[in-house]
Amino acid sequence: QVQLVESGGGLVQAGGSLRLSCAASGRAFSTYNMAWFRQAPGKEREFVALLSYNGDRTYYADSVEGRFTISRDNAQNTGYLQMNSLTLEDTAVYYCAAGEIGLIGTAADLYDYWGQGTQVTVSS
Repeated sequence: QVQLVESGGGLVQAGGSLRLSCAASGRAFSTYNMAWFRQAPGKEREFVALLSYNGDRTYYADSVEGRFTISRDNAQNTGYLQMNSLTLEDTAVYYCAAGEIGLIGTAADLYDYWGQGTQVTVSS
C-alpha cells in the first residue's frame, strides 16, 4: 500500500501559479501510476492529469491542457502538479491518486489510493 499527502494549495489571484506536491510513503511510489483529480463545490470529482509510473505517458483534461504540468520524482517519492494561468474555474479541492501499473486512465476507480486533498482557491 501507499499513503499520499498533498500540500501546496492555497489562495491565489487569477492568472497566478501554484505547485501542488504529493508525498508518498509505504510501498515504492515508482510502482504506481499517478493522477490528479479535483472537486469543486457542488460538482463531481473530475480528472485533471495523469502520469505513468515511469513517466513515459501523460494525459491532461482539456480544461487544463497547456496550463498544468504533471511530474514526479520517484527517487523522492513525490509527485507534482504545476498550475499556471489559474482561473476562477480552477477553484477546487485537488486530490492526488495512485493506481497499479497496467491500469491507466482517467476514471477515478482505476486509482486505489487517494490523499486527503488540498484546497486551491482562485480569486478575481
